[in-house]
Amino acid sequence: MRDLVEIGMGRTARRAYELDDIEIVPSRRTRSSKDVSTAWQLDAYRFEIPLVTHPTDAVVSPRTAVAVGELGGLGVINAEGLWARHSNVDDVLFRLIEAAEEANEAADVTKVLQELHSAPIQADLIAQSVKEIRDSGVTVAARVSPQRAAELTPDLIAAGVEILVVQGTIVSAEHVARDGEPLNLKKFIEDLDVPVVAGGVHDYRTAMHLMRTGAAGVIVGYGYSSGVTSTDSVLGIGVPMATAIVDAAAARRDYLDETGGRYVHVLADGGMETSGEIAKAIACGADAVMLGAPLAAASEAPGGGLYWTAAAAHPSLPRSRVVPAAESEVSLRELLFGPSSDADGTLNLFGALRRAMAKTGYSDLKEFQKVGLTIRG
Repeated sequence: MRDLVEIGMGRTARRAYELDDIEIVPSRRTRSSKDVSTAWQLDAYRFEIPLVTHPTDAVVSPRTAVAVGELGGLGVINAEGLWARHSNVDDVLFRLIEAAEEANEAADVTKVLQELHSAPIQADLIAQSVKEIRDSGVTVAARVSPQRAAELTPDLIAAGVEILVVQGTIVSAEHVARDGEPLNLKKFIEDLDVPVVAGGVHDYRTAMHLMRTGAAGVIVGYGYSSGVTSTDSVLGIGVPMATAIVDAAAARRDYLDETGGRYVHVLADGGMETSGEIAKAIACGADAVMLGAPLAAASEAPGGGLYWTAAAAHPSLPRSRVVPAAESEVSLRELLFGPSSDADGTLNLFGALRRAMAKTGYSDLKEFQKVGLTIRG
């Protein structure tokens, strides 16, 4: 039964929960972490850890995408980002980092980012980045916005992209427009030979609609983290992540029954800054997590300790800030697998997930999605 509360005369709202509001309940058995698998598979592609990078230039360069792939995750490059617009990205990023050091307000840095994104997208530049990733032997994934998906996808596929991510702040299967031709996501996916991951969504109904388009995966959330994203402030839109993931997982279960066995993966994007929150996201029903801000501390991250999402570069209504997200650099390997000398949950992210699964007695991710949960307070 839905947990409705009255917010005024004749108007109710559903109570929803963030990942920080819930805890994982231990079961009657434990097991060795050596006997735990964190592997998962999206279409024909297998990954050793349930990590998909949030597609932001702050975290993912072609080189970083390769590093993530070699460590068992999936790096997603932004096909509308700086690597698609500038041939001298190192110089461009240096300018942004320099602006952040000198700026009095975050808005000043956002203006620089908007200016850098005003340069046109060049197909040959993004093809070059895709080729660099492809030549390394790891799985190649690229993100496009719904508005530019039809325009950019043919060149991306020709360059060798193997997984396409169609991502915006809010993505629906049905977009109504007075002028222009909206993206028909179902037809778009039908015409492609590569799996498509689409989102973000925040509720059961939209998740179900996206699954019915033929998407291989659905993204829940829009990459928000503390101090970085401001969609709630700008648009007044947002659903706490624990509830949003559980709702999408329910849509996945019902769609599985509806189709007689077609499984659509749920990717949680946002609200996770520690290993404990990653474990809770999987426990709520996510098959994998999309991480952005937690990876900004990696020495391989091109943002130099800064973090922003793609929504920060919107020319008229940015919904993300450029913020310092890391005080000290560590290697990507340390972030994902440790060792850690701190107990704050920001290092050894997937070693901790493995330990959480072992401590509750589960041997793989799909089993761990059945773990008991409790609400704080």
